[in-house]
Amino acid sequence: MVTAHPVPEGFTEIEVFAIGTALLVEALLGFCLNGLTILSFRKIKELQTPSNLLVLSLALADCGICINAFIAAFSSFLRYWPYGSDGCQIHGFHGFLTALASISSSAAVAWDRYHHYCTRSRLQWSTAASMMVFAWLFAAFWAVMPLLGWGEYDYEPLRTCCTLDYSKGDRNYVTFLFALSTFNFMIPGFIMMTAYQSIHQKFKKTGHFKFNTGLPLKTLVICWGPYCLLCSYAAVENVMFIPPKYRMIPALIAKTVPTVDAFVYALGNENYRGGIWQFLTGQKIEKAEVDNKTK
Repeated sequence: MVTAHPVPEGFTEIEVFAIGTALLVEALLGFCLNGLTILSFRKIKELQTPSNLLVLSLALADCGICINAFIAAFSSFLRYWPYGSDGCQIHGFHGFLTALASISSSAAVAWDRYHHYCTRSRLQWSTAASMMVFAWLFAAFWAVMPLLGWGEYDYEPLRTCCTLDYSKGDRNYVTFLFALSTFNFMIPGFIMMTAYQSIHQKFKKTGHFKFNTGLPLKTLVICWGPYCLLCSYAAVENVMFIPPKYRMIPALIAKTVPTVDAFVYALGNENYRGGIWQFLTGQKIEKAEVDNKTK
């Protein structure tokens, strides 16, 4: 007979089940959509361009977020974390690695689009590959810091998944958070804002808007903003007075990123969408040369 674990403190039975279900849906939907993006890039020759390599990097990072969410969903249904303290550290590292790589890849796509539309320069394979490697190494650097003592990974309020511990709010946490948010949220956000503003002005002059220039930055702010706000508030005030179930909401919002990104960067790109259609149905893309910036 299997012993049922008690409901985590601060949550009801239905709330734990709802959070687990939300995580599972986010994980499955995001993984399927980004997996389709990855497979289409691999199978459809027209999609294999330097610019789409950056979209591939984003899809790989988002698939990683989905895997992280799936593990959290499984633990939520169990009502406890079954992988021990070492597993918690690995889960926290993996979550931060993929999340930061996703943000950096989004900024890389914005940089590429700016040069494509505003300077008319063509991205080379070597440059695209270097940007992809840099995005992942940069993310790995910041994700490994809590394992080395700058910052700390610990259980989230539901205690069925792990992330950056914001409960202490000490000097170690504050210094790490300030550096982390500056280099991994503010700077990428600034790159995206300036890039898409310039592209918008270019589209405005020509009168031909090839994609929604405001959507990528809105996606970054709406999906990651609440989590960043919670962590930032924890640097100046004790957030433990906030009920645990409410402190879980920013994390749930952040894990919608893979699904939203798939619609913004792959399915929202007419040509990439055509490549996905070709992969699924075998029907050729009518346009022989893929302009992979119409995202």
